[in-house]
Amino acid sequence: MKAATRAIRPQPNRAVAMRGAPGLVSLPAAAACRVAACMVGRPGVVGRAWGRVKDYTELTKPRILVMALVAVAVGALLAGAGSPPFELLAVTLLGTGLVAAGASVFNQVLECDTDALMQRTRHRPLPSGRMAMGEAVVFGVVVTAAGLLLLAAAVNLLTALLAALTLVLYVAVYTPLKRRTSLNTVIGAIPGALPPVLGWAAVRGTTGPEAWALFLIVFLWQFPHFLAIAWMYRDDYARAGLRMLPVLDPGGGMTARQMIGYSLALVPASLAPTVIGMAGLMYFCGALSLGCGLLGFAFAFAFFASAASARNLMRASLVYLPALLVLMMFDMPLL
Repeated sequence: MKAATRAIRPQPNRAVAMRGAPGLVSLPAAAACRVAACMVGRPGVVGRAWGRVKDYTELTKPRILVMALVAVAVGALLAGAGSPPFELLAVTLLGTGLVAAGASVFNQVLECDTDALMQRTRHRPLPSGRMAMGEAVVFGVVVTAAGLLLLAAAVNLLTALLAALTLVLYVAVYTPLKRRTSLNTVIGAIPGALPPVLGWAAVRGTTGPEAWALFLIVFLWQFPHFLAIAWMYRDDYARAGLRMLPVLDPGGGMTARQMIGYSLALVPASLAPTVIGMAGLMYFCGALSLGCGLLGFAFAFAFFASAASARNLMRASLVYLPALLVLMMFDMPLL
């Protein structure tokens, strides 16, 4: 009987070594099991907080945001002959970044229903249900208001007004037009081309031929770039009822003509900085070569309209614009 009692007597709560868990060298068995369950099971407070941060970040469309900020920085650097005041540049980037983030938030609020129908957007925070609509609206209002106030108070009123114009055109005009007409791309290209003008205005306090030359380049560049993307995802756009040109042009003929036309117009437009004294001969030759290369990819799509040729054009456009802007900065005159 004593032996049986000893066999069933509870043993002391022995320490358990947890391999692979730094800092948990020796824990009581029960505590070790709880920690292990936490590590393997639901994410916990830190995991949920990190997931929330990721959702808020996704609402701002970070890739588009980075591209916009690069364009703002290029405009400011060119306006300041390569060395604008650092504090002014930092505040300008922060303010325009907040406004651009807010524009993306409002865009996703307005397009929540169509995003839910598209394969590439249905996992975003709003259509997936990870975030409430009201929460997103509050976030958008806060970051937009903060950005506009910062630009008006710390940069200048012109830059704040241009940022507000960009916001209104993108959210209130371009976004609803995507459901109505394929001309939405033309309207959307206007706010998409304004970031370098904002950067120029932040440093100079005004706009001029140089700023609008930058605007024209980015404006024209967007057509081959976004038409290529729209062709690649035309089934998604059709499913959501968005009237992008490739959805209405199943054969690709009109899409190809517009790609070629805008790429062709981009060649002389990209040479304008040399003509007006913004850049030199090295830039001129580089811009001409880049423009001919992009035009070649547009012709390749015209000869064989496919997802592969559209993807090649999209990738070429992603090389074209940064390369052109870098050339311009390297070959700009020192004032």
